[in-house]
Amino acid sequence: MEPSFKHQTLSDALLNEIREAILSGKYPAGQQLRQDRLATEYGVSRIPIREALFQLEAEGLVRIVPRRGAVVSELSALEIDDVFELRLLLETRLFRRSAPLLTDDDIEQVKDIEARYRQAIEQDRASLYGELNAELHSALYKRADLPRTGQMVASLLQTSERYTRIHLSSPEALTRAIREHVDLIRLVERKEFDKAEQALEAHIRSVHTDLLKVAASER
Repeated sequence: MEPSFKHQTLSDALLNEIREAILSGKYPAGQQLRQDRLATEYGVSRIPIREALFQLEAEGLVRIVPRRGAVVSELSALEIDDVFELRLLLETRLFRRSAPLLTDDDIEQVKDIEARYRQAIEQDRASLYGELNAELHSALYKRADLPRTGQMVASLLQTSERYTRIHLSSPEALTRAIREHVDLIRLVERKEFDKAEQALEAHIRSVHTDLLKVAASER
């Protein structure tokens, strides 16, 4: 299968294809990703494969193991703690700065993203869950004017995409996530920013707790 490079560079298309294969479970946790096999599968040389694997290692999806090469990362309680504790710290900081400055148009944009997020869930389009979740959170933080913090959060949200898909595979968690997003947006609309920040904290904590339960069940 060759990646589709329309409107993308070869490197970007390849990275997206391998990332999606990991996120969808085509390449399960613990699977070795041999460069020669991937090069044959995607019809490219080993150089862009190697570059893609290094990028996926930076995203936490792959581990580079001595004498084994690249291996798909397992769901780790330690990494879940690391990612979600950082998200809680940094996202609330961005939200605190951004929320009072959001315009009516900004809020309409957030509501539009939330509607598309719900639609993706209803249509079971798992490849969009994490993307739209990250887009929704980022739209809430767009007025923070804290570029370094914003970059760190963008990276954490990308890392969280795998966790988002796992989390939303539970109907109960899925229903709760939708409700929490709707409640958060409603509080921002009402300019109840302290309550909105508390709602954001509770949302991140609930996802964190759910994922730790999943990680424990897979041991």
